[in-house]
Amino acid sequence: MKKYISLLFVSVVIFACKETKKQNSDPIVNSEEIKKPDVKLFTLDGGHIMVNNLELFSQDTTYHGQTKEFANAFYIISHPKGNLMWDAGLPEMLVDLSEPFTDASGAFTVSRKDSVANQLKSIGMSIKDIKYIALSHSHFDHTGHANVFKNSTWLVQEVEYDSITSPTSQKKNTDNYNAIKELTNIKKINGDFDVFGDGSVVIKSMPGHTPGHQVLYLDLIEHGPLLLTGDLYHMYENREHRRVPIFNFDTKQTLKSMDEFEAFAKAKNAKIYLQHQKEDFNKLPKAPKYLN
Repeated sequence: MKKYISLLFVSVVIFACKETKKQNSDPIVNSEEIKKPDVKLFTLDGGHIMVNNLELFSQDTTYHGQTKEFANAFYIISHPKGNLMWDAGLPEMLVDLSEPFTDASGAFTVSRKDSVANQLKSIGMSIKDIKYIALSHSHFDHTGHANVFKNSTWLVQEVEYDSITSPTSQKKNTDNYNAIKELTNIKKINGDFDVFGDGSVVIKSMPGHTPGHQVLYLDLIEHGPLLLTGDLYHMYENREHRRVPIFNFDTKQTLKSMDEFEAFAKAKNAKIYLQHQKEDFNKLPKAPKYLN
């Protein structure tokens, strides 16, 4: 009996040792590996837009005779591996004007109060601190001070780059080309791009407004997931009713991007901020305060 008990005890000990060894051999998840990086979102003022002809923002007469005030932010995303500037506001030449400027068509009246260099100072940064610049697309209200960042790396969809730099575009859309021509450190991307390789800052391809239009996904520690829409949507009504501006590059492509955007936002449970919607601009803390 004693011999049987001894054998049983030895068997239990051996089994326990094997189980302990098995558990210890399992991969250990390092808490540092799963910890979200400390990403901060600074919202800065890229100018003011008064849309005098809102009918441009729908393909029917829904907005006939209406006007609307648009916000026009640009953003700094601070990441432990570097800083990304998202969009570049209105042209800085507006800062020196004594009154707002109205374009030849009369559709837009625009103004800008402050330069990017000045605003960067408010968050303790300078031009040289921006590692990457990415534009949602290459329209005038998003490329304003882009050339200032000629030493930064421009993250651009290859199709957008080809479109804006083609000989035809350089002739037809000279101002658009001139706004980015100093950006010579270029990383062309095709589709979605994880900027820092950890899922916290991801450029999402959403073409249609322009050939290579893109939006930005951020996963912040406290706030959680959010999306900056570029010009996929300009205002709440267009998102709700899937309205497409008459000047979009491709309507069908835009509608497909809207579907993909909404599905992605739902899957990530992401808060959505429309960049031109004043109410959304007002929700975000302004530099030097930030969202994290």
